[in-house]
Amino acid sequence: MKLKLPQGALAALLAATTLHAGADVITDWNTKTGELIVEAKIGTPPAVRVMALVQTAVHQAAVAATGQRASVDAAVAAAHRVVLGKLLPAQQASVDAAVQAALAAVAESPAKAAGMAAGEKAAQAVLAARADEMPSVADSYRPHTSAGVYVPTASPAATAWAQRRPWLLASTSQLRPPAPPALTSEAWARDFNEVKAFGGKASTRRSAEQTEVARFWDYSLPPIYHGVLRSVALAPGRDVLGNARLFAAAAQAMDDGLMAVFDAKYQYNFWRPSTAIRNADINGNDATERDPSWAPFIDTPMHPEYPSAHSVLAAAVGAVVKAEVGSGALPVLATSSPTAKGATRRWTRIDDFVQEVGNARVWEGVHYRSATDAGARMGQQIGELAATRLLGAPH
Repeated sequence: MKLKLPQGALAALLAATTLHAGADVITDWNTKTGELIVEAKIGTPPAVRVMALVQTAVHQAAVAATGQRASVDAAVAAAHRVVLGKLLPAQQASVDAAVQAALAAVAESPAKAAGMAAGEKAAQAVLAARADEMPSVADSYRPHTSAGVYVPTASPAATAWAQRRPWLLASTSQLRPPAPPALTSEAWARDFNEVKAFGGKASTRRSAEQTEVARFWDYSLPPIYHGVLRSVALAPGRDVLGNARLFAAAAQAMDDGLMAVFDAKYQYNFWRPSTAIRNADINGNDATERDPSWAPFIDTPMHPEYPSAHSVLAAAVGAVVKAEVGSGALPVLATSSPTAKGATRRWTRIDDFVQEVGNARVWEGVHYRSATDAGARMGQQIGELAATRLLGAPH
């Protein structure tokens, strides 16, 4: 999971907002928050945290304003001003401009004033409730080495992220998966040889379509997943409170998903394909062969391999969408990616979307199949928990 901001990335994300028509205040602000996160140039874990806090505050603000017969539009704008002002201070000017534009569209009235008050109160309550959820200790990751021996000096990502307080889980280790396959096993050899064949920068086995998919999912910031959620939120017959609830459930599931996945990653500390393939002669498995010059299709993220965080996020979103739609008709799911030059991909089945994300991580050369499968199982469980807790909330 890493922040990728190629030239034109923001323009691609802006283009993605034209995928759907008929936006409401919830989806409009969801899009705007994604743009502000991209503008802030923060990494994926903190960006997902921002979105969880924002969408939770928005849901509570919308519920409160509705109960008071106040302006929901004003409440949502005020909630964003409080949370984004706190979490993205460098973007204060952009936040203020967006809030002022939103409030200017609401006629002056007691309902507007009441809505603003309700939104501010809800946002402040969410921030207060989560004030102690960040790790209180400094990053204490210790590189594995022996005295005097050089190791790469880039700092691993999110080493203390699992010490946060979850929204839904009892602990970040609650859903920790079993260990990855033993290096002497047939499962390891299958994983190794698949990613070696399909995930290399110079691979001749990866098809043009697989390459497009890999390039598309070389992006992990919230907008790429929230685009999928907007496919549901903008379907006919939706309402504002239902959409606020949907985004809150998915955002909390994604945030818990990253806490849980980093717990597992640093527990198992499993090597990435770029390391394993160049060192296959020391893994004790005759079914794997060293390639001393092998390199992955995309840059390898700076944290351990197992499980796949992308798969956790995709499956969490998928489980929330599946619960929300229920037995009803699933709209076509769609989103765009700046790492694929703004290209749009679409799915008519939730499982196809989740599976594509897992495939992409193998074809990118950064994950083994066992890691994507484990991540998908974790994400599904967390998404189902979010659906149970939040999708029955007032709407």
